[in-house]
Amino acid sequence: MTYVDLTHPVDGGMPVYPGDPEVRTERALTFAKDGANVAGLHLGSQTGTHVDAPFHIDDGLPRLCDLPLERFAGPAVVMDATEAPGATGASARAVGPELLPDGLRAGDVLLVRTGWSQRWGTPEYWGAHPYLATETALAIIAAGVRTVGVDTPSVDPAGFLDVHRVLLGAAAVVCENLTGLEKVTGPAEAMLFPLRLAGEGTGDGAPVRAVARLAD
Repeated sequence: MTYVDLTHPVDGGMPVYPGDPEVRTERALTFAKDGANVAGLHLGSQTGTHVDAPFHIDDGLPRLCDLPLERFAGPAVVMDATEAPGATGASARAVGPELLPDGLRAGDVLLVRTGWSQRWGTPEYWGAHPYLATETALAIIAAGVRTVGVDTPSVDPAGFLDVHRVLLGAAAVVCENLTGLEKVTGPAEAMLFPLRLAGEGTGDGAPVRAVARLAD
């Protein structure tokens, strides 16, 4: 099997969604002084490549720790949205339901490839990025799919949560800030397992190591 990493590296000073906690990394212990190397980390639950749990948008919806592991892995189905018209000025493009692959079914992990991840690390990454139309989100839920990943900062345009409400309101999970989706070709399994956060103030989501396992 061939494994493909779909994750942006976590590093101090990395890009974060405007308003989210900044990422800091430091040497907490060193081999020379303490006999072992240990890093200190400070980051937000929505850092880098991460999943959103339903609790992210409503206190009454399931937290991350309440979701079954099956929600974070399954057959990968790529939705190719790279040929749709690009964003111009302050207007982002909506990815419509006509681009959804045929045969979507419950258990699939839908990966929406727009090519936007190439802008990672630039100021424009957070701006007028592609997003899912509400009709697309409704069609995804109607097909029984409960796991959606995108190579953009959000499934919604900046400042909105309408698509989040459709997907997360149906107990789906959303993985944002994916990268490398152009490498997912042919039959594959996607794995988007988050950190198991269960402490006070957590439950909205967590960083993931997103991986696709390709069949040779």
